[in-house]
Amino acid sequence: MRHGNAGRKLGRTKSHRKATLSALSVSLIRHKKIRTTTAKAKEARMVVEKLITRAKRAVGKEGDAKQKDVHARREVFSFLRDREAVTTLFNDIAPKVAGRAGGYTRVVKLGQRQGDGAEVAILELVDYNVGQEKAAAKAKAKTAAGRKRAPKKAKPETTKKTEEAKAESGEAAETTEQSGADAKESDSKETA
Repeated sequence: MRHGNAGRKLGRTKSHRKATLSALSVSLIRHKKIRTTTAKAKEARMVVEKLITRAKRAVGKEGDAKQKDVHARREVFSFLRDREAVTTLFNDIAPKVAGRAGGYTRVVKLGQRQGDGAEVAILELVDYNVGQEKAAAKAKAKTAAGRKRAPKKAKPETTKKTEEAKAESGEAAETTEQSGADAKESDSKETA
C-alpha cells in the first residue's frame, strides 16, 4: 500500500524525476505554455506553483528597495539551473501574479496521443493565456460585426464600374494586338 507516499514516480529514478520536473518548469517559465503528458503536467504544476509563490513573496518583501532577496533567487536557481528562467520568474511573472492568492497554472486535457495513447495535456500560466485572449478578441469582433450590419450597396453601380474597367482593358488589349501586328509588318519589310 502507498500510505503517505504522495506524488507520481513517472517511471524514473529520483534524480531523473527531479531533472525532468526542472526541465518542464524552465520550459513553462520561458514559454508560458507547454504540452506534455497529464501525469507530468500535474507533477510539474505542483513544483511551479511553489516556485512562483517563493518568487512572489521575495518580490513582495523587496518592494521598492534596491536590495534584492538573493537567498530566494539562489534557492530557485538551485532547482531550475537556468539564469534566464530565474530572471523571468522574478522580474516578469512574480509581479504579474502578485494579486493572485494561488492557482497560477492550469492543466487542460487534450485527449490521447496518436502514437502511444498517452493522455496529453497543456500546462499553462493562467495570467499568460495568449491563445484564449486572441479567441476572445475574435469572438468580440464577430459579435460587434453582427450587430452593426451595414446596408447592402446597390448592384447596378458596381456593374457599371466593372463594365467600364472591362471596356478599358479591352481597348488596351486591342492596342497591344495592333502594335504587335505593326511590328511584324515592319520586320517583314526590313527583310524584303
